[in-house]
Amino acid sequence: MTALSAGTSPALEVREARLSDPLVEPLLAGLSVEYRSRYHDVLTEEQHRAEMAHYGAEEFAPPVGSLILLLQDGVPVAGGAFRRRLEPELGESARLARADARDADGAPAVPTAELKRIWTDTAHRRRGLARRVLTELEARARQLGYPRLYLTTGPRQPEAAALYRTAGYTPLSAAAAGQGTEPSGTAPFEPFPFEKWLVVT
Repeated sequence: MTALSAGTSPALEVREARLSDPLVEPLLAGLSVEYRSRYHDVLTEEQHRAEMAHYGAEEFAPPVGSLILLLQDGVPVAGGAFRRRLEPELGESARLARADARDADGAPAVPTAELKRIWTDTAHRRRGLARRVLTELEARARQLGYPRLYLTTGPRQPEAAALYRTAGYTPLSAAAAGQGTEPSGTAPFEPFPFEKWLVVT
């Protein structure tokens, strides 16, 4: 674990955790509330539950993944995770920084960590905590030998998309680049994909 100082703000502790850790429950509960409130008209309750239960604890644990929490006075205020991405990715191949990043089926052709479950407690937003989570996850992914990161965020999370763009993530679709619009009514849900290389390309 690592202690982080935030100027005059209370010190934050970075703790690696397992998905089953009780300290992770606020992260999962907060994400669930967020997704339900923003996507209730495009994701069914069944789809929502399937997404939240989709990944097993082993996917977010070394040597292939990591799950971290930022704790203030022992209470989780932010967190996030990554796993190894093996499935085909979303986004336009022409926007990739390197043409050899994907195979013919669209799956990563180089070891790729997929960022998931990025969350900040609503009472602690606008403190730069999400960026701290990103920095910590990037460092851990680099230590585990990943040269590349991939993530998706929802079209109704403009704050997240803006964070990733300013943190050096390359949008892999026009919508992710801020050139599209969100789905409405019964339009299909299209996540915004991004990539970032942790090594010089």
